[in-house]
Amino acid sequence: MIASLTKRMLTEIEPRLLWKLAWNCGWKGMRGVGRFQSRLRQGQTLPAFLFLSVTNDCNLRCQGCWVTPTNPRLSLSLATMDRVISQAKRHGCCFYGILGGEPLLHPELFDLIARHPDCYFQVFTNGTLLTDDLAATMQRLGNVTPLISIEGNEAVSDVRRGGSEVYRRSMQGVEHCRRHRLITGVATSVCQSNLDELVSDSFLDELVGRGVHYLWYYLYRPVGANPCPELALTPEQIVGVRRFLVEARCRAPIILVDAYWDHDGNAVCPAAVGISHLVNPAGDVEPCPVIQFAKENVADDENVIRLVTTSDFLAAFRTLAAETTRGCILLERPEVLLRFLRQEGARDTSGRDSAFDELARLSPQPSHHLPGREIPEKHPLYRFAKKHWFFGFGAYG
Repeated sequence: MIASLTKRMLTEIEPRLLWKLAWNCGWKGMRGVGRFQSRLRQGQTLPAFLFLSVTNDCNLRCQGCWVTPTNPRLSLSLATMDRVISQAKRHGCCFYGILGGEPLLHPELFDLIARHPDCYFQVFTNGTLLTDDLAATMQRLGNVTPLISIEGNEAVSDVRRGGSEVYRRSMQGVEHCRRHRLITGVATSVCQSNLDELVSDSFLDELVGRGVHYLWYYLYRPVGANPCPELALTPEQIVGVRRFLVEARCRAPIILVDAYWDHDGNAVCPAAVGISHLVNPAGDVEPCPVIQFAKENVADDENVIRLVTTSDFLAAFRTLAAETTRGCILLERPEVLLRFLRQEGARDTSGRDSAFDELARLSPQPSHHLPGREIPEKHPLYRFAKKHWFFGFGAYG
């Protein structure tokens, strides 16, 4: 597996892009995690990785999506994004997840990436707007990887994504990336309607054949205005996903990423340990992408680092989440989270003015914390990376 993956990376990716990945993301990322852990020992929590949700505009309407376009649409300004990144990278934060909505709709996205050639950016996109010209721009910049969301075959994708010909258009975006020799990723949110198709060797083989280099599996979370709880996985299915990941990592020539388990198979909540938080399109600092509540906004303090590290709200959330479950407090104990948010006086930052009511209506769902059913990593490199650096390179997700 390692030999085949290495050959693919060396022959399919433009060498300059590999160097950017190795230096900006690999070496600096490891150092960033080390500085994060050092800060924790000193009683200070400043994330090693940051998410920026740059716009709430989107061309699709997905089931279970927590982002709702407002009128007018909200977008982080270039000046705000530049300020956040300029300050954070001084503290070792060099990797940024760029979310939306659909981030490719932000007109200044690539201006931002160009301003920070010493950082690395992962753009979460549905891929339908990823043209040949945009792929060429990413190749020119070198410090960005597209992560294209694929939610099933042609029929399933249209239902899941609320669009037409979504699968074909997304795969066309993958092909543009392949043509320009980008480091290309695919993300999929595993649910009842796509489990059998996407958690399979045939899907891995298809992505390898299309020039995809890493695949990021998420567990579906029924949130937002259209939560669709019937799509959530059962505990047995979650264990099956974990088992597939552990086994496939030993045989498939593609990097498999998850944000849920450590090297011993214990559940991980990135927001609970403070390794990542999110700045939303209005500038609000949220615990994680799916928990759309906040008390601080980056406009409140010119010093964003001070804002995050001194936030009593974020600190209290981390304590509550860690003490409640190793998994996802939103899924397992929505009533506990709701009570906490109301006691804290947190604001609904969803843009819908209905997030408190939505949370009150949520029924508990299983998450990835299933005591007694832990499955340790088998592949020695994955196990080592998760133990020492990135919790599987997905703990910021």
